[in-house]
Amino acid sequence: MDSATPPENWEEGNLWSQVLAQTQYALQTGALQPIETSCEVIQQVGLEFLVRISSSLNRKAQAQAQPAGAAFNPFLPYDPDLFVADLSQTHLCLLNKYNVTPHHLLIITRAFEPQATLLSLPDFAALWLCMNQLEQQKIESLGFYNSGKQAGASQPHRHLQIVPLPLAPSHRLPIQAALEKLELLSVNGAATVWQSPMLPFGHAIVRFSATPTATDAHTAYLLLLSQLGLNQPEPPPYNLLVTRQWMLVVPRRQEQFGSIPVNALGFAGSLFVRDLAQLAQLKQLKPLQLLAEVATKPACNLP
Repeated sequence: MDSATPPENWEEGNLWSQVLAQTQYALQTGALQPIETSCEVIQQVGLEFLVRISSSLNRKAQAQAQPAGAAFNPFLPYDPDLFVADLSQTHLCLLNKYNVTPHHLLIITRAFEPQATLLSLPDFAALWLCMNQLEQQKIESLGFYNSGKQAGASQPHRHLQIVPLPLAPSHRLPIQAALEKLELLSVNGAATVWQSPMLPFGHAIVRFSATPTATDAHTAYLLLLSQLGLNQPEPPPYNLLVTRQWMLVVPRRQEQFGSIPVNALGFAGSLFVRDLAQLAQLKQLKPLQLLAEVATKPACNLP
């Protein structure tokens, strides 16, 4: 193979082209190591959960494991072969080294900031810049955040994530049906907070009536945290999911149930298992029960 030549940095409005070019380059250099999976669908109460099966998840876990007492941060310095774009003075965009879905992006802070502290307006500005750039290229996307290890975060350095939609060719967003059947939870000024009766765990949802700005998204985020009792400088663990149409926050109480781990994508309806034995466990347990076991129970202010 000829030596790879890194593409030039992105131009305004051309993030998707830069993602495609950097992906090709990172595959050539070996910096990008996609996790191969097979997929199966588990249906439950009108929802079709997308389950990816891959023993390669063990490889990712082994690669991320560090000796006791070792201080390791893969983002300081980051691998330049995974670099996609400078977003702001505080944030940049990388390819996710061990991606399960193609073109999985990480939005990281240039300086170390803890993963378990509150997201800031600059965090949302960087996330929104990427999502808006993708939208201009007709690419829908899902942003998400794992706040703390119990919420599925693999690194303590602040990183938000974006995956293009659909999550699979025939599955735009498996949890979408639950987000179309909502009940009023509360009204806070002009903002309305919703919940879905199809989701048997504590959560809160905001729907955006118009194209939101980064400030709108940050305000909605703080509102959802307040609704769920998470509005603290270092809140209890939670998962955040966000599109340009809605935002969902789920408080967490444990990282996994049995041997099956769950991160934010689980609450989008996309689950991961390491082998057929875990798949059999999931089928017996059912996806919604798995999510209920790792999330908090509905709070007292939920109907």
